[in-house]
Amino acid sequence: MTNKITIHLAAPRGFCAGVDRAIEIVKKTIKKYGTPVYVRHEIVHNKYVVEDLKKQGVIFIEELDEIKDKSRPVIFSAHGVPKSVPDSAKIKKIFFIDAICPLVSKVHKEAEQLNKNGFRILLIGHAYHPEVIGTMGQLPKGSVHLIETINDATSYNYLSNQKKLAYITQTTLSVDDTAEIIKILKDRFPNIRSPKREDICYATTNRQLAVKKIAPLCDILFVIGSKNSSNSLRLVEVAKRSGCENTFLIDSKNESEINDIQKYKNIGITSGASAPEKLVFDLINAIKKNAEVEVKEIEIAKENVSFKLPKTLN
Repeated sequence: MTNKITIHLAAPRGFCAGVDRAIEIVKKTIKKYGTPVYVRHEIVHNKYVVEDLKKQGVIFIEELDEIKDKSRPVIFSAHGVPKSVPDSAKIKKIFFIDAICPLVSKVHKEAEQLNKNGFRILLIGHAYHPEVIGTMGQLPKGSVHLIETINDATSYNYLSNQKKLAYITQTTLSVDDTAEIIKILKDRFPNIRSPKREDICYATTNRQLAVKKIAPLCDILFVIGSKNSSNSLRLVEVAKRSGCENTFLIDSKNESEINDIQKYKNIGITSGASAPEKLVFDLINAIKKNAEVEVKEIEIAKENVSFKLPKTLN
């Protein structure tokens, strides 16, 4: 007898406007300037996207020194880069296109403005994440202090005779964890300046809300996304906290226990903001081969955000 399975499909899921724009920038650059095209760091944190672009003539590098042919264009990833990177490209006379997400650019501008107005800046984020490295790299060393955990927020030592205090955040954090850290900072420093508009991006927030909605309904939940994707890792944490301890981050259908899937009645599926929709349907189709499947899409918000491409590519 065929097993009956309900798939609870979170919406929104997958590509956000910043990721869409970054991938489009790479494709348009190839079309306009030919291959190879260099990309500094993974354009977005997704294995499938990176492999696909390599086939189209993209060479991924970590530093500008790795560029063998300096006459070729280089694209900076959606996560943003420290100021030293474009400065170095100008010195080396390398033509570059910045694919930074406009919502990350907003945080960079915020940091610069706060610094100009004499604020000591606390950045809530994850050390070594390229977005955090890029944001801290907008200002002279020591201008931004990183707060990663509740413990960091509790132990941060601030003397009232120092500069005024403000905080900014990485765009792909857990909404709930960040709220806890902000509460501690506001309790300790009532005059701390908040961003005019929240820094955690709309896509991160919406995907976490959608996962909260489906997690209590699921026996097992798959988040499609790569291991180095901050927003995908946060979706796993949110799902586990929201009632589905049995949550797994997978890159593709090949990593899921498809053969073992028969024992589950309710399966949740979502994808990180840099995971293509194709991977979602590959997984659904693989499950359909072994069971009678009903797909219930649970949508918590409609997204119609889009960002313009750089003028260079028009």
